[in-house]
Amino acid sequence: MATIEAKDGIKLHVKDMGEGRPVVLIHGWPLTGDMFEYQTVALLEAGFRVITYDRRGFGQSAHPAGGYNYDTFADDLASVIDTLELRDVSLVGFSMGGGEIARYLSRYGAGKISKAVLVASVAPYLLKDDSNPDGVDASVFEDMKVEIRKDRFAFLQSFAKTFYGVGLVTSPVSEGVLDWSFILAVMASPKATIDCVDAFGKTDFRPDLSAFTIPTLIIHGTSDKTVPIDTSGRAAARGIHGAQLIEYEGEPHGLFATVPDRLNRDLISFLG
Repeated sequence: MATIEAKDGIKLHVKDMGEGRPVVLIHGWPLTGDMFEYQTVALLEAGFRVITYDRRGFGQSAHPAGGYNYDTFADDLASVIDTLELRDVSLVGFSMGGGEIARYLSRYGAGKISKAVLVASVAPYLLKDDSNPDGVDASVFEDMKVEIRKDRFAFLQSFAKTFYGVGLVTSPVSEGVLDWSFILAVMASPKATIDCVDAFGKTDFRPDLSAFTIPTLIIHGTSDKTVPIDTSGRAAARGIHGAQLIEYEGEPHGLFATVPDRLNRDLISFLG
């Protein structure tokens, strides 16, 4: 099935592969479901059914003018689960994709969900305010939107280097991975790219954490400069009852590509 229809009629591009227990992989900003290339192959070879989809506004899904908020994103995830008639499904959300899981669980419950994995996730709350003094200053998100409007292409190339921890003496991924990431990112609607900065940067998922009533694994790199571990992974582990936190020492945000073998082993161990 190449597309499914969301509740508001928007078409979502979906890939449904393999057999066995289903796993839905929810991608990060500003990429597509194809960012999970390494994980998809490993999970298929381990006997799982793997479903990926492009978030509205990204990749090959429809690019509407609006609707870039987490209530709508959660409804889209529900449409994927319901249309494919998934049961006993595990949800794996990377970065922005962790927010879909949190909001889905609070809106729809965990009746169809068996396990959840938050990988370098934005949950529970990134924005710095009086209730979250260690968060990310609002000016960071405003500057991102300014740079995207000015030259989205230059921004995406620069952002990818921070995303993967590329520096003067560090090259954790190849030039090919950087080029591939750029190709995935430029497929997005510029409007979605801008609006989702507010969605992932300013949405408060703390009230959603109590809805995690299923086994939950949190994986986060300690050197993540994009989504800092203290305000995200460690805070989520404190807020989700019984959650298991695995910290990847020295790893950046894009650990799905910097340490794919390690991530794949941890995913398969937990999901199995």
